[in-house]
Amino acid sequence: MKFSPRLIPIPIALTVWTIWLLVLGFREAFTYISNHWEITITMLFGSIIAGATSLGGGAVAFPVFTKLLQINPHDAKIFSLAIQSVGMSAAALAIYISGIKVERRVILWTSLSGIIGVWLGLSMIAPLIPPDAIKIYFTLILTSLAITLFAINQGWRPYHSSIPIWTIREKLILLAVGLFGGIVSGLVGNGIDIFVFAVMVLLFRVSEKIATPTSVIIMAFNALAGFAYQVFVIKDFTEPVFSYWLAAIPIVVVGAPIGAIICSQLHRQTIARVLIGLILVELIASLLLVPLRIVVIASGMGILLLFSYLNYWMYRTQTYAIPVIDQFNQEELIK
Repeated sequence: MKFSPRLIPIPIALTVWTIWLLVLGFREAFTYISNHWEITITMLFGSIIAGATSLGGGAVAFPVFTKLLQINPHDAKIFSLAIQSVGMSAAALAIYISGIKVERRVILWTSLSGIIGVWLGLSMIAPLIPPDAIKIYFTLILTSLAITLFAINQGWRPYHSSIPIWTIREKLILLAVGLFGGIVSGLVGNGIDIFVFAVMVLLFRVSEKIATPTSVIIMAFNALAGFAYQVFVIKDFTEPVFSYWLAAIPIVVVGAPIGAIICSQLHRQTIARVLIGLILVELIASLLLVPLRIVVIASGMGILLLFSYLNYWMYRTQTYAIPVIDQFNQEELIK
């Protein structure tokens, strides 16, 4: 009897729940949830989004924590890396077990430089940039991607199931993207996933259906590296972030794998539309909740224009736009 992919989240969740209860004890474990129920609810939605899209759970956790729950941005960033090290790892495991197609070469090369990037972001760059500026910059980068995705998804066109050309040039591009994305992850708690997704879809012409689970696995590795650096090098994984983490663990190990399985069942254009909608919500929330100083607005508009141009340049680059109608594209046409 074939094991249904839809059941994969169950053994993953049961394993983590068992460990969680054995380590903490039944009473203390549920005390964390009752004391921080708002964290648990937030991550219920955040984990599903993290598993189903390249946006990452930090895109939900960071604005809710910093503005609605009045948690300082530094703690919100640490929590984001910590909880994604659990949730995204669970989603990555679900992707692997269910055999969802990913681009393994992208995972390898971006993860190598991404680890260095997240360490640089945490230790050297984060102290130099104001938290409000970091948040609005990241939101505007996402907005530029949403605009481009909307433009290119007005009709059907062939996409690849893997990068069609593989030379030293592609390896260097992925190393650079991983390094930059890792740095951003060190600043806001996520980021490498969305940058890898953008380059795969816009430049390499890989389908969103492949790029999304690939980016989820990359974010899992990046979150594990960033979390380990916080715990063992910087050593600032302390209360109350530790309590928030324990309250969210039993939720994210369910939500993130479910999100990954849902994504595998969706058409690539549906994935793009969901991502565009979530980025729109992120933009509105940031404009309403993040204090906007004149210098942040001016520099933010420059960043929006810069990344919009980069996205447009990747989209217009024809190097990887090789006309292919393979089995992957035929399946997309049928859907």
